Amino acid sequence: MSRRPIATRYAALVAALLAVALIASGALETWVSHRDGRAALESLQREKAQAAATAVSRFVEDVLRNLDWATLATPPIAAGQLVERRLDFVKLLRLEPAITTAMLVDPRGREQLRVSRVMSDRIASGIDQSGQSGFAAARAGRVDFGAVRFVAQTEPYLTIAAPSAARDGSVVIADVNLKFVNDVVSQIKVGATGYAYVVDARGRLVSHPELSLVLQMTDLSGLPHVQAANASADVRGFADDGRDPSGVRVLAAHAKIPPLNWTVFVEQPRAEAIAPLVDSIARNAVILIIALALAVTAGVVAARRMVGPIDELRRGAQRFGAGDLSHRIEVASGDELQELAEQFNAMGAQLRQTYADLERRVAERTRDLNLANQAKSRFLAAASHDLRQPMHALALFVGQLSASRTRAERAALTQRIEEAVGSLTELLDQLLDLSKLEAGALQAVHEDFPLGDLLEAIEKQFAPLAHAKGIALRLRSNPAWLHSDPVLVQRILLNLVSNAIRYTENGGVLIGCRKRGERMRIAVWDTGCGIPENRRKDVFHEFVQLGDPGDRRADGLGRGLGLGLAIVARLAPLLGTCVELRSRVGRGSMFAFEIPLGAASGVRAQPPVVPMHVGGLRGTFALVIDDDEAARAGMCGLLESWGCLTLAAADGDDAIRQLSAHDRPPELIVCDYRLTTVENGLEAAARVRAALGEVCPTVIVTGDTSNAVLNAAQLARAPLLHKPVSPVKLRALLAHLLSAAGSAPRVSMGNSIGFRV
Repeated sequence: MSRRPIATRYAALVAALLAVALIASGALETWVSHRDGRAALESLQREKAQAAATAVSRFVEDVLRNLDWATLATPPIAAGQLVERRLDFVKLLRLEPAITTAMLVDPRGREQLRVSRVMSDRIASGIDQSGQSGFAAARAGRVDFGAVRFVAQTEPYLTIAAPSAARDGSVVIADVNLKFVNDVVSQIKVGATGYAYVVDARGRLVSHPELSLVLQMTDLSGLPHVQAANASADVRGFADDGRDPSGVRVLAAHAKIPPLNWTVFVEQPRAEAIAPLVDSIARNAVILIIALALAVTAGVVAARRMVGPIDELRRGAQRFGAGDLSHRIEVASGDELQELAEQFNAMGAQLRQTYADLERRVAERTRDLNLANQAKSRFLAAASHDLRQPMHALALFVGQLSASRTRAERAALTQRIEEAVGSLTELLDQLLDLSKLEAGALQAVHEDFPLGDLLEAIEKQFAPLAHAKGIALRLRSNPAWLHSDPVLVQRILLNLVSNAIRYTENGGVLIGCRKRGERMRIAVWDTGCGIPENRRKDVFHEFVQLGDPGDRRADGLGRGLGLGLAIVARLAPLLGTCVELRSRVGRGSMFAFEIPLGAASGVRAQPPVVPMHVGGLRGTFALVIDDDEAARAGMCGLLESWGCLTLAAADGDDAIRQLSAHDRPPELIVCDYRLTTVENGLEAAARVRAALGEVCPTVIVTGDTSNAVLNAAQLARAPLLHKPVSPVKLRALLAHLLSAAGSAPRVSMGNSIGFRV
């Protein structure tokens, strides 16, 4: 089968198609041209009308904005300050030439100040202006635009009454000269004779290129396009059947000005508007005839010129397919084929750039991962250092304890061991809190609570510490109620006050509160060493301590853990606030945050206090389940030191087997969560209770800080403590559980402390 050249086939096809298309499209082009021309005219007039409406709206907004500026410093309206207010109003008249007179009226309607271009100024006249149009609306907080009026039948004026920007009930009333609106509208032209004008809600002229029509208060409400615009709810509209006052047909577009309830109209005589369309139709007819004659010739020439570029495109596609993305397709046909060639070239360049970007992103991601690993290593190094410090001190103290000879030496070493354990526990607790915040496991529970109770608790906790350091702890409380999470707010304050006392050697610490609108600002001031400006962001990072590294206690423990402010920085977003820091080196620092105000209830609900006796655990039978022998021995020894009877088991089976030899069921179960068996501590404790048929309180002690363990303990209603456990916390919890179960107090009533349930 023989092949015909593509040029021959394409030439014949193009010639036939062009001939048919040009003939068929001639009439369509004429109709479309007429339609598009009309649409363009309509769009132009709509835009002109909208531009005029926008200009008028902007003019009014500028007036209102300047009125707000002039009344920002209005309260209190006192005779001694009215002179200053007069200067503000004089500046207002200079800034806004359209304002002729401006009055400041107090909430009772008494005139306090009047500044005018055409009348003498008045100060504290006390004239009753409550009858002024719009005073009542402005007093209620709304802006009122009065009716258009004419002064001496020369210029139109508009009275605007607006509430003072100070929001104290005062009102500012201004007379605005509308000739400035006329200056804006008169500049809008459409074609040779088209113009724009403005009418009010009743159809009366407000602005018109012929000022005499405005001064005559011409009523245009009878014109059909004005009636249609007033009856329509559309902000913008167009009418092609309008008529001007002389009866000439016009094309009219309108745009409404909502604040003033005015309407801008843009009109152009219909004959003038469609004249270019008629000329365009005639030209299109001539062009159509010429184009039809050239169609065949153009088809042949185009077909021949297309063959070369197509062949170049084919070769370029083969090169790209072979992987040569640097190849350039050279086509200079000046048509779509050249554009297609440029797109091929752009595609090749884009592919090369994509490969380069991919390599760069891989390098950046690798660098980011390295930086993250370095940051993690620094974090672990800092945590390891602060963990090693108390562990090192513990090892030294234990060594000294074994070699001590006197009771006084052993007592002193025991106290230091307790301090080292407390420091270690505090660090682990803060690391746990930090990990919960990083994982998003901590959620704020908002409620209304009294600020005074919270500050009182802070004062009771830190007053002895401040007194021991010889510094003052002052508190400026407030009877207000807050709406937030009281636990998280207290945690923020605990860290801020603790940090302030730690770094204050002379002077004191002040906790102050002040209302700011609907929020309460709580600030902690100190007279400590201060924070350099270049370190103010660093103090909110983990393990950052700005004190002298050599300033250590005799036991080797540092001044702080460097986690308090890091926890504060992560707690603040949970409460919808942020922490503000101000500081001067050598003068002190201020940390502040804001909390929303809450609604005060009639009676402050005080949590019930359950008496907890020091010896309240004596005689209690406790079951200890832990797969670690040292942990079992330590827990049993601690419970026995409190007077408990203990039974130690490695898992649930071991516990059930040993309890079968006892005729007394346990009254407490203290169980580790992670056991060597397939079951966890919650399951083991549940199996023990089921085997004995007894219900006894269970406490889970674990080093696992995951959310899954916490959720499981909450679901089982079992209290959970994280290792290392503070003996004080454990003892308080066990005594509370026994008291709540109604099985505890079998001991003396001396030395009791309160425990909040």
